[in-house]
Amino acid sequence: MSSSLSSRLALRVCTAFLPALAAAQGVADPGRDDRLPGHSVRGHAFDEGPREKPWKMQGIGATHFPITTSVPEVQQWFDQGITLLHSFWYYEAERAFRWCIELDPECAMAYWGMALAVERDHERFEQVLGEALRRKEKVTERERLYIEAWVGAEAPRLEGRFERPKSPASSDRPQRNALQEKLEKLVVRYPDDIEAKAFTLLAGMGQGGRIAGDALVRDILAVAPDHPGAHHYRIHLWDSSEENGVALESCQRYGRIAWDVGHANHMPGHVYSGLGMWREAAIWMESATRIELRQMQERMLFPYDYWNFAHNRNYLAYIQEQQGLVEPALAGARTLLATPTNPSKDDEEDGKKGEYDDYVHSEGMSALVRCLLKFERWDEVLRDGAIPWKEDDDQHATWRAYAEALAHLGRDEVPEAIESASDLREKVDGLEDEWEKRAGERWFREVDALVRLHTDRELEGLSELEELAREQAEDFRRRDDPPDDRAVFYTLLGELHLERGSPKLAAECFEKSLELVRNDGFALSGLARAAHVLGDREAATRAWGRLQYVWAKAEPGLRWWDDAKALGLQSAPIDESPAKQREYDSAALAELGPLEWAPFPAPKLVALDAAGKTVGLEELRGKNVVLVFYLGGQCVACVKELAALSKKAEEFAELDATILGVSADAPADLAKPDALKDAQVRLLSDADHASARAFHAWDDFDDQAVHATLLIDRAGNVRWKHAGAEPFADPELLLEELRRWGREPAVAATTANGGQGSF
Repeated sequence: MSSSLSSRLALRVCTAFLPALAAAQGVADPGRDDRLPGHSVRGHAFDEGPREKPWKMQGIGATHFPITTSVPEVQQWFDQGITLLHSFWYYEAERAFRWCIELDPECAMAYWGMALAVERDHERFEQVLGEALRRKEKVTERERLYIEAWVGAEAPRLEGRFERPKSPASSDRPQRNALQEKLEKLVVRYPDDIEAKAFTLLAGMGQGGRIAGDALVRDILAVAPDHPGAHHYRIHLWDSSEENGVALESCQRYGRIAWDVGHANHMPGHVYSGLGMWREAAIWMESATRIELRQMQERMLFPYDYWNFAHNRNYLAYIQEQQGLVEPALAGARTLLATPTNPSKDDEEDGKKGEYDDYVHSEGMSALVRCLLKFERWDEVLRDGAIPWKEDDDQHATWRAYAEALAHLGRDEVPEAIESASDLREKVDGLEDEWEKRAGERWFREVDALVRLHTDRELEGLSELEELAREQAEDFRRRDDPPDDRAVFYTLLGELHLERGSPKLAAECFEKSLELVRNDGFALSGLARAAHVLGDREAATRAWGRLQYVWAKAEPGLRWWDDAKALGLQSAPIDESPAKQREYDSAALAELGPLEWAPFPAPKLVALDAAGKTVGLEELRGKNVVLVFYLGGQCVACVKELAALSKKAEEFAELDATILGVSADAPADLAKPDALKDAQVRLLSDADHASARAFHAWDDFDDQAVHATLLIDRAGNVRWKHAGAEPFADPELLLEELRRWGREPAVAATTANGGQGSF
């Protein structure tokens, strides 16, 4: 690294603002360095995202996208970034492109690649793409067309920003089509450019016919049979289609090509689920879960650092439910609920502060509530504390009223159910969020219909459930994610018709359910019983045989199994799937990684106190630690963070937590700032940044320290971490996290991790 760059990277006294030009362009004024400590020399767009350099990754597949660069090494990292983009691994793709920029700051395509990696963040996308545009005259016409394709004069704007679709299936058709049209021109001009075809395929996802898209896939695979993007996009292309079996070959191929990418294992699970191949789906989804958890352990990352992890784990729970594996499904849900909370940015739209991204927890709640309701665990639904409902949360209050109304109905407690239904109606009326209100209305309609069935208004109740079943069927045909719904309404209707002596109507309902969710065990049980009553022994026997295969390892005592078995039908297990399935054995997948997130051993901390004495974490063994890497006493924001923590010192002490502040300040300078002289924070010196690097509180791109706050438990395991351009300024969240596990004995954390921390 050049000496001039090194000098610019020296920490400065905090300033109140950056120059207007830098703020607008996302890059610093080259003639001065008045950025805030911990912020990137390249501007705001580089303050977020990965701050450590990439490594050569294996098991991700391979692509080649030739670009113009003055540094030959850039090409290999650019290719790695493109390969990762094709698997939607945006975080790691950004890391690769940022390293390209570090090696060759004038490489236009490196900025273009990074723009695609941060596409979902409108402001960062605009700023980084702007850097590519400023350098577009230095590249070939082909590269320039790529850069310009993502601009689009026709694209709608939001406050001067490029409004980008959030997913390949975005409903923003005019803009996505504009991108697709520009890429199609690139394909025509450069017919041998398979990357142009791959990105055209992605741009048109959900916009046109599947056959046309699959033709592009075949064109790419004819030249590059192992192109990860082509196989990935084919899976998405056919995923929600009734003909999703078309993607079976790509499911197998993609998983072998990109074997160490969680999403490459996740997406085949989508297809196998859609085909009712529950064993195969479970193998792929659990593989994805284990791979990502292993990578978290290796890289000191958390579930909230992996955008798809929570969705994947919820999906695995759903697939386990479909096999009657109740306890594994519930364990997966509780695993998500036990993971750390993610600190999010301030809400840009309404300026709210202290809002946290609870996506991981919301997926866990979905899995937990769905499973308890599906398997009629009514007592558990009603038991206080069994479901971690959020207090003072309108959506949770509505959800709870719905679940408890169903539980009371399941226990034939009609007055209590009516009371819960009334509470549900009131809660739904008070919802302001459109999506939440729509879900609440659907919940109320279901509960109201069931209440009518219990109060001598059967026709009204059945009619409402039939309408709900039709609506749900349309929803199922449009989506390919695990449903939040506790059941397929046609299955519920089938059971009700059976109870009321209408086996023909029941059989029709169960058949409709099996069209929506193939090889659904609940519907197969109902179909066997309905066909048996109708005297159709052949249909009943076949349904029983299919149920035996799907629920071969189901938990004992499930009433749907027992009721079908009681018919006395004789059949070997029948797998009615389009391809042969492997046996799902969770233990056999253990070599891929753990199945639950666990805290990981803290790196070694070596620092000096004000007296020059060496201090390590080993002397704090048996205590919880709040470890703050700050940028020295001259950093106003850092001092403010430490002062805020100091004010809460007594609350931290009640949780047996010690606060450590570590910076590069010399021992004699540690307590110089007036605000820190009486602070109840133990200040330490890490002059050579060795500990900052070890704890990932370092920016390899700018070669500087960054802010980082970590929570370490009594056993020396890292439980929570936040690192970036800004210090973490919310002691309450740290206290909340500590309260969840802070009073656990050290041995509990050690056992969960499989060993002692590395103090």
